[in-house]
Amino acid sequence: MFFSNFNLDFFIFGIMPYVALTVLIVGSIARYERDPFTWKSSSSQLLRRKQLVWGSILFHVGILVVFFGHLIGLFTPIWVLDLLGVPYGLKQWFAVLLGGAFGIVSLIGATMLLHRRLIDPRIRATSSFADILILVLIWIQLFVGLGTIILTMEHMDGGEMVRFMTWSQSVVTLELNAWTDVVAVHWLYKFHILLGLVIVALFPFTRLVHIWSGLAVPFRYLLRPGYQLVRSRRSRASARAAADAHMRDAARQPAE
Repeated sequence: MFFSNFNLDFFIFGIMPYVALTVLIVGSIARYERDPFTWKSSSSQLLRRKQLVWGSILFHVGILVVFFGHLIGLFTPIWVLDLLGVPYGLKQWFAVLLGGAFGIVSLIGATMLLHRRLIDPRIRATSSFADILILVLIWIQLFVGLGTIILTMEHMDGGEMVRFMTWSQSVVTLELNAWTDVVAVHWLYKFHILLGLVIVALFPFTRLVHIWSGLAVPFRYLLRPGYQLVRSRRSRASARAAADAHMRDAARQPAE
């Protein structure tokens, strides 16, 4: 009875965004509090260094442009475009050209990184299942994203773009019925969105979590200038006991 009433579109567009965002936030906090020493991207730079450098540069440059392009493109209020007089078709062309170019750059970089991690037996031996899984999912996501550009070229008036903008912004404003606006889109778009939400949900449990550190570093050092921030495994009680012992030792020393 339950599965007979199951609506895949409602699950993808109506439920999954909130599940993914909740897991992202709660999972990231829990990982940082429970085991902060895993809050990093494990290094294998001594192996196949040249391939790592080029693959990493291409991947990171491409993925950052694609990510922020999606972020700005989907969450810019439509009234802002209307106020500035930006035609929907022009924004669509800009998204296709920019997303297509940097999507290819990122895919090339991801291919180099994935090839390096799978082919070299030493790197593969030191790679966790999560390391390989998240890289494979990102590679598939980039490939599918480039595939959606071909579909987008069939309707460059910006109509589909407005649908996705409306839905994305409705997730933030908690307009739960907005998922019906994107029911009629091509299945490849739906798969692209679903896979993106899966990656978001897996974020706290993979090497991607180190992105938080990169975003937080400037703010941490602005707030604590001149200090090195260290995360210790010792409890507060142990730290206090060590400090007290140091003060006692100092007090026993004769004054000069």
